[in-house]
Amino acid sequence: MSNQNPNPLPPPSRPFDPAYAAEDPGSTTAPLFPRPIGVEDKTALLIPQGPVPTPDDYTPRRIPHMGHAFAFVANTGVVLVLAQAVFLALAPPVRNPQTGAHMIPTTLDPTLLLASMAIAYVVTLLEAWTFFPLLWHRSFAEGIQWDFAMARRNAYRLIPLGLVLGWTVQAISSLIPVPKSIPMDRFFHTTLDVWLVTAFGTLLAPMFEEICFRGFLLPAFAIAYDWLSLPRKPYAHERWRTTVNITAAGFIFSGILTSIFFALVHAEQLAHAWVALVVLFCVSLVLTWVRIRTRSVACSTLVHACYNLSVFISLFIATGGYRHLERMTR
Repeated sequence: MSNQNPNPLPPPSRPFDPAYAAEDPGSTTAPLFPRPIGVEDKTALLIPQGPVPTPDDYTPRRIPHMGHAFAFVANTGVVLVLAQAVFLALAPPVRNPQTGAHMIPTTLDPTLLLASMAIAYVVTLLEAWTFFPLLWHRSFAEGIQWDFAMARRNAYRLIPLGLVLGWTVQAISSLIPVPKSIPMDRFFHTTLDVWLVTAFGTLLAPMFEEICFRGFLLPAFAIAYDWLSLPRKPYAHERWRTTVNITAAGFIFSGILTSIFFALVHAEQLAHAWVALVVLFCVSLVLTWVRIRTRSVACSTLVHACYNLSVFISLFIATGGYRHLERMTR
């Protein structure tokens, strides 16, 4: 005779726990909060670790928005001004050709100017890397969609794109009128200056500019455009509150606007030559397209760096390894 109970009792039920709903195959209710970190066993005692999260902590948020972008740009300007002021104060005095008196220089030589810009860029990035994750509740790289893995996987396409883009722009620039003397020429007087510009222009400058324009300003302007064009209806506001989608129109508007600013930032270096600025505007559109297409700021940074590198490769060849800078022609 079998000892098995012919009418087994059903297993005792436990009250629904939203923390484990995602792991319960029989649950039809979505979890309100993720499983607490460090809890491996479902039967383990849940001990509160810090403040209890609220549903608002898990509401999707569009970042970086205009406030974040403004903070990044404003901080960059302040740090850059302070860095240049310090270098001017430490620079040796110069003699006034008219009175013969010594005075504090009003402009930095190319080496010190590059040093002040490099310090300002590094300090700004370090501050942003520390500060913005506190606002976003996620890493800085995730917040700006850096995604280095995407750039590494597509490097075989991005590197040629940047080089070809640079040489194409150089060919076009040789056919358009450019002033005989532009402010950028001051960085090409000595071999040391050219090597410093090469390192700065292929490593630090592209990364900083892409984080600024494609990491912060591009999504910020797109988010602002979508918000201003949002229908003033309850359903529209609810969809805005619960999603993070950005419309194609928002990206188009933002891509054009950020490219205008990108060209204007370089206007002084090119002596405000409008044809050269139009070409630079088109280059920015290509970088924006790469950023949107790959959803990776690292990808647009790689293209930007290779674009700049193509210019220095041409200059290196034309001047015999930077030994004959008098051969430089535009």
